[in-house]
Amino acid sequence: MSAAISARTILSGTADGPVLASPEALSFWGGVDPATGKIIDIHHPLHGETVTGKILLMPSSRGSCTGSGVLLDLALNNRAPAALIFTDPEDVLTLGALVAEIFGHTLPVLRATPEAFATMAAAKRVALTAETLMADDQPIALLPPQMSALALSENDRAMLEGRDGPATAQAMRILCAMAAQQGAEELIDVTQAHIDGCIYASPANLTFAQTMADMGGQVVIPTTMNAISVDHEHWQIQGIPEGFGSPAAKLADAYVKMGCRPTFTCAPYLLDSAPGTGEAVGWSESNAVIFANSVLGARTAKHPDFLDLCIALTGRAPLSGVYLDAHRKAKLVIDVELPQNPDGAFWPLIGYIAGLLAPDRIPLLRGLAPAHPSRDDLKALCAAFGTTSAAPMLHIEGVTPEAANAFDPETPHAVIDRRLMASIWQKLNAGPEQIDLVAIGSPHASLAECHALADALDGRPILDTVSVILTVGPETKARMAGDETLARLNASGVTTVSDLCWCSISEPVFPPAAKTVLTDSGKYAHYGPGLSGRAVRLGSLADCVSAALTGTAPQRLPKWLET
Repeated sequence: MSAAISARTILSGTADGPVLASPEALSFWGGVDPATGKIIDIHHPLHGETVTGKILLMPSSRGSCTGSGVLLDLALNNRAPAALIFTDPEDVLTLGALVAEIFGHTLPVLRATPEAFATMAAAKRVALTAETLMADDQPIALLPPQMSALALSENDRAMLEGRDGPATAQAMRILCAMAAQQGAEELIDVTQAHIDGCIYASPANLTFAQTMADMGGQVVIPTTMNAISVDHEHWQIQGIPEGFGSPAAKLADAYVKMGCRPTFTCAPYLLDSAPGTGEAVGWSESNAVIFANSVLGARTAKHPDFLDLCIALTGRAPLSGVYLDAHRKAKLVIDVELPQNPDGAFWPLIGYIAGLLAPDRIPLLRGLAPAHPSRDDLKALCAAFGTTSAAPMLHIEGVTPEAANAFDPETPHAVIDRRLMASIWQKLNAGPEQIDLVAIGSPHASLAECHALADALDGRPILDTVSVILTVGPETKARMAGDETLARLNASGVTTVSDLCWCSISEPVFPPAAKTVLTDSGKYAHYGPGLSGRAVRLGSLADCVSAALTGTAPQRLPKWLET
């Protein structure tokens, strides 16, 4: 067998099943329904297929760190793929499979060469044992796990051996296993953590958190929490069913019990505790990770759910990936044709397209500096980029702190021109012109964005047939109350919700009668149709305000793309 046609074992096991292959990465959270195993991402080529029992082949995962929780839930309920086979390094689903082993479920993970991937993708079935790999009747060389020599400190070994209790020991075992598969040679101290696993994506998230809390787990570094799946204090009066609201609140409570701050925001970079340039942190949540690396100049890998808690319990993370200088370089230069007078919708559109062009690598975007993007513009860009790319960061020439020396002369180039912008805009803006719901705050809106919405409405009442919902973090909502922004929005009929974000809103907070949604978020424009079952269109803040007042959003290109 040719060495080129081979696959390396990441997590061993046996499997036999039909092949389900895609050249495009997939986010399990927002892309796969944990209750059925069906792919619900309407923009993915495998939309409508079911992953259960399949040998799933794709380059890597992408998008949300919560994918590990979705995979764990699928495994615990016998709806998981039979095996996962990637061509690129992958952490999110691998971590979900690793944690599944703790609960007695084996899910093999392999990393194949491009030649082996193509051979298996063309096959009808793949069969795997501990020592053999067959694509139909063709054998493929199966290589053993590539273990790195992980050098543990004396303190690491003490935690691993149980000095700080069983939860910390379990956390260290998971950290060491992930470090080995990443090729890390040591662990690194981090100053803070951000937990993404507090979203109730599935019962598996609660099972893991309660297990670690019951074992006495306590965080040892300052740890913030992502948006959760309910308004923690008000979910009962909002009409959330007990069967969902109670476990979602219990999940948040389990992390608070372990010492996490109940910040309940998917935009931790808006908090006063946001890290500084060069600071090594252990963050999860894709948009937060990309913003931290790209805009703040901090350092964090895109840690999967569950690994985020392991980092918080130990204060340690694998020294690999973008913690290291060598892995923060751009591998693609993207020249952007800057239109005249772009509005706020330009930034999520560019982030989304940049992710499509760089699905597996860090890009450098050129040509954007003359537009002087604000922090909120960059927030929108980073969040949209994270829906279409697996990369944990990007650079923007003349804007982000590490852009000046981010690429080598031989780095390949791509272009985002107006024709491409128009094509993707039409994809993200498809849907009826009548709007029932305006969705703002994905990621959570900043105080400046809340001010902008209040100013744009200027006290005018929204149409009776339209709902406008703004999601913010609790700290932002408190500040809105203090400067009368909340009162101004209430007077116009805007509903402001804290704790949860658009990507975790469920009925009845999400108006059951709404059929078409307009959002200023590229992230929610992508995930919303699969998560809500509704048509979701992308627009600017001005488009959203107009729709709130008139109930319509005409199908047209933005003015900055018309000329």
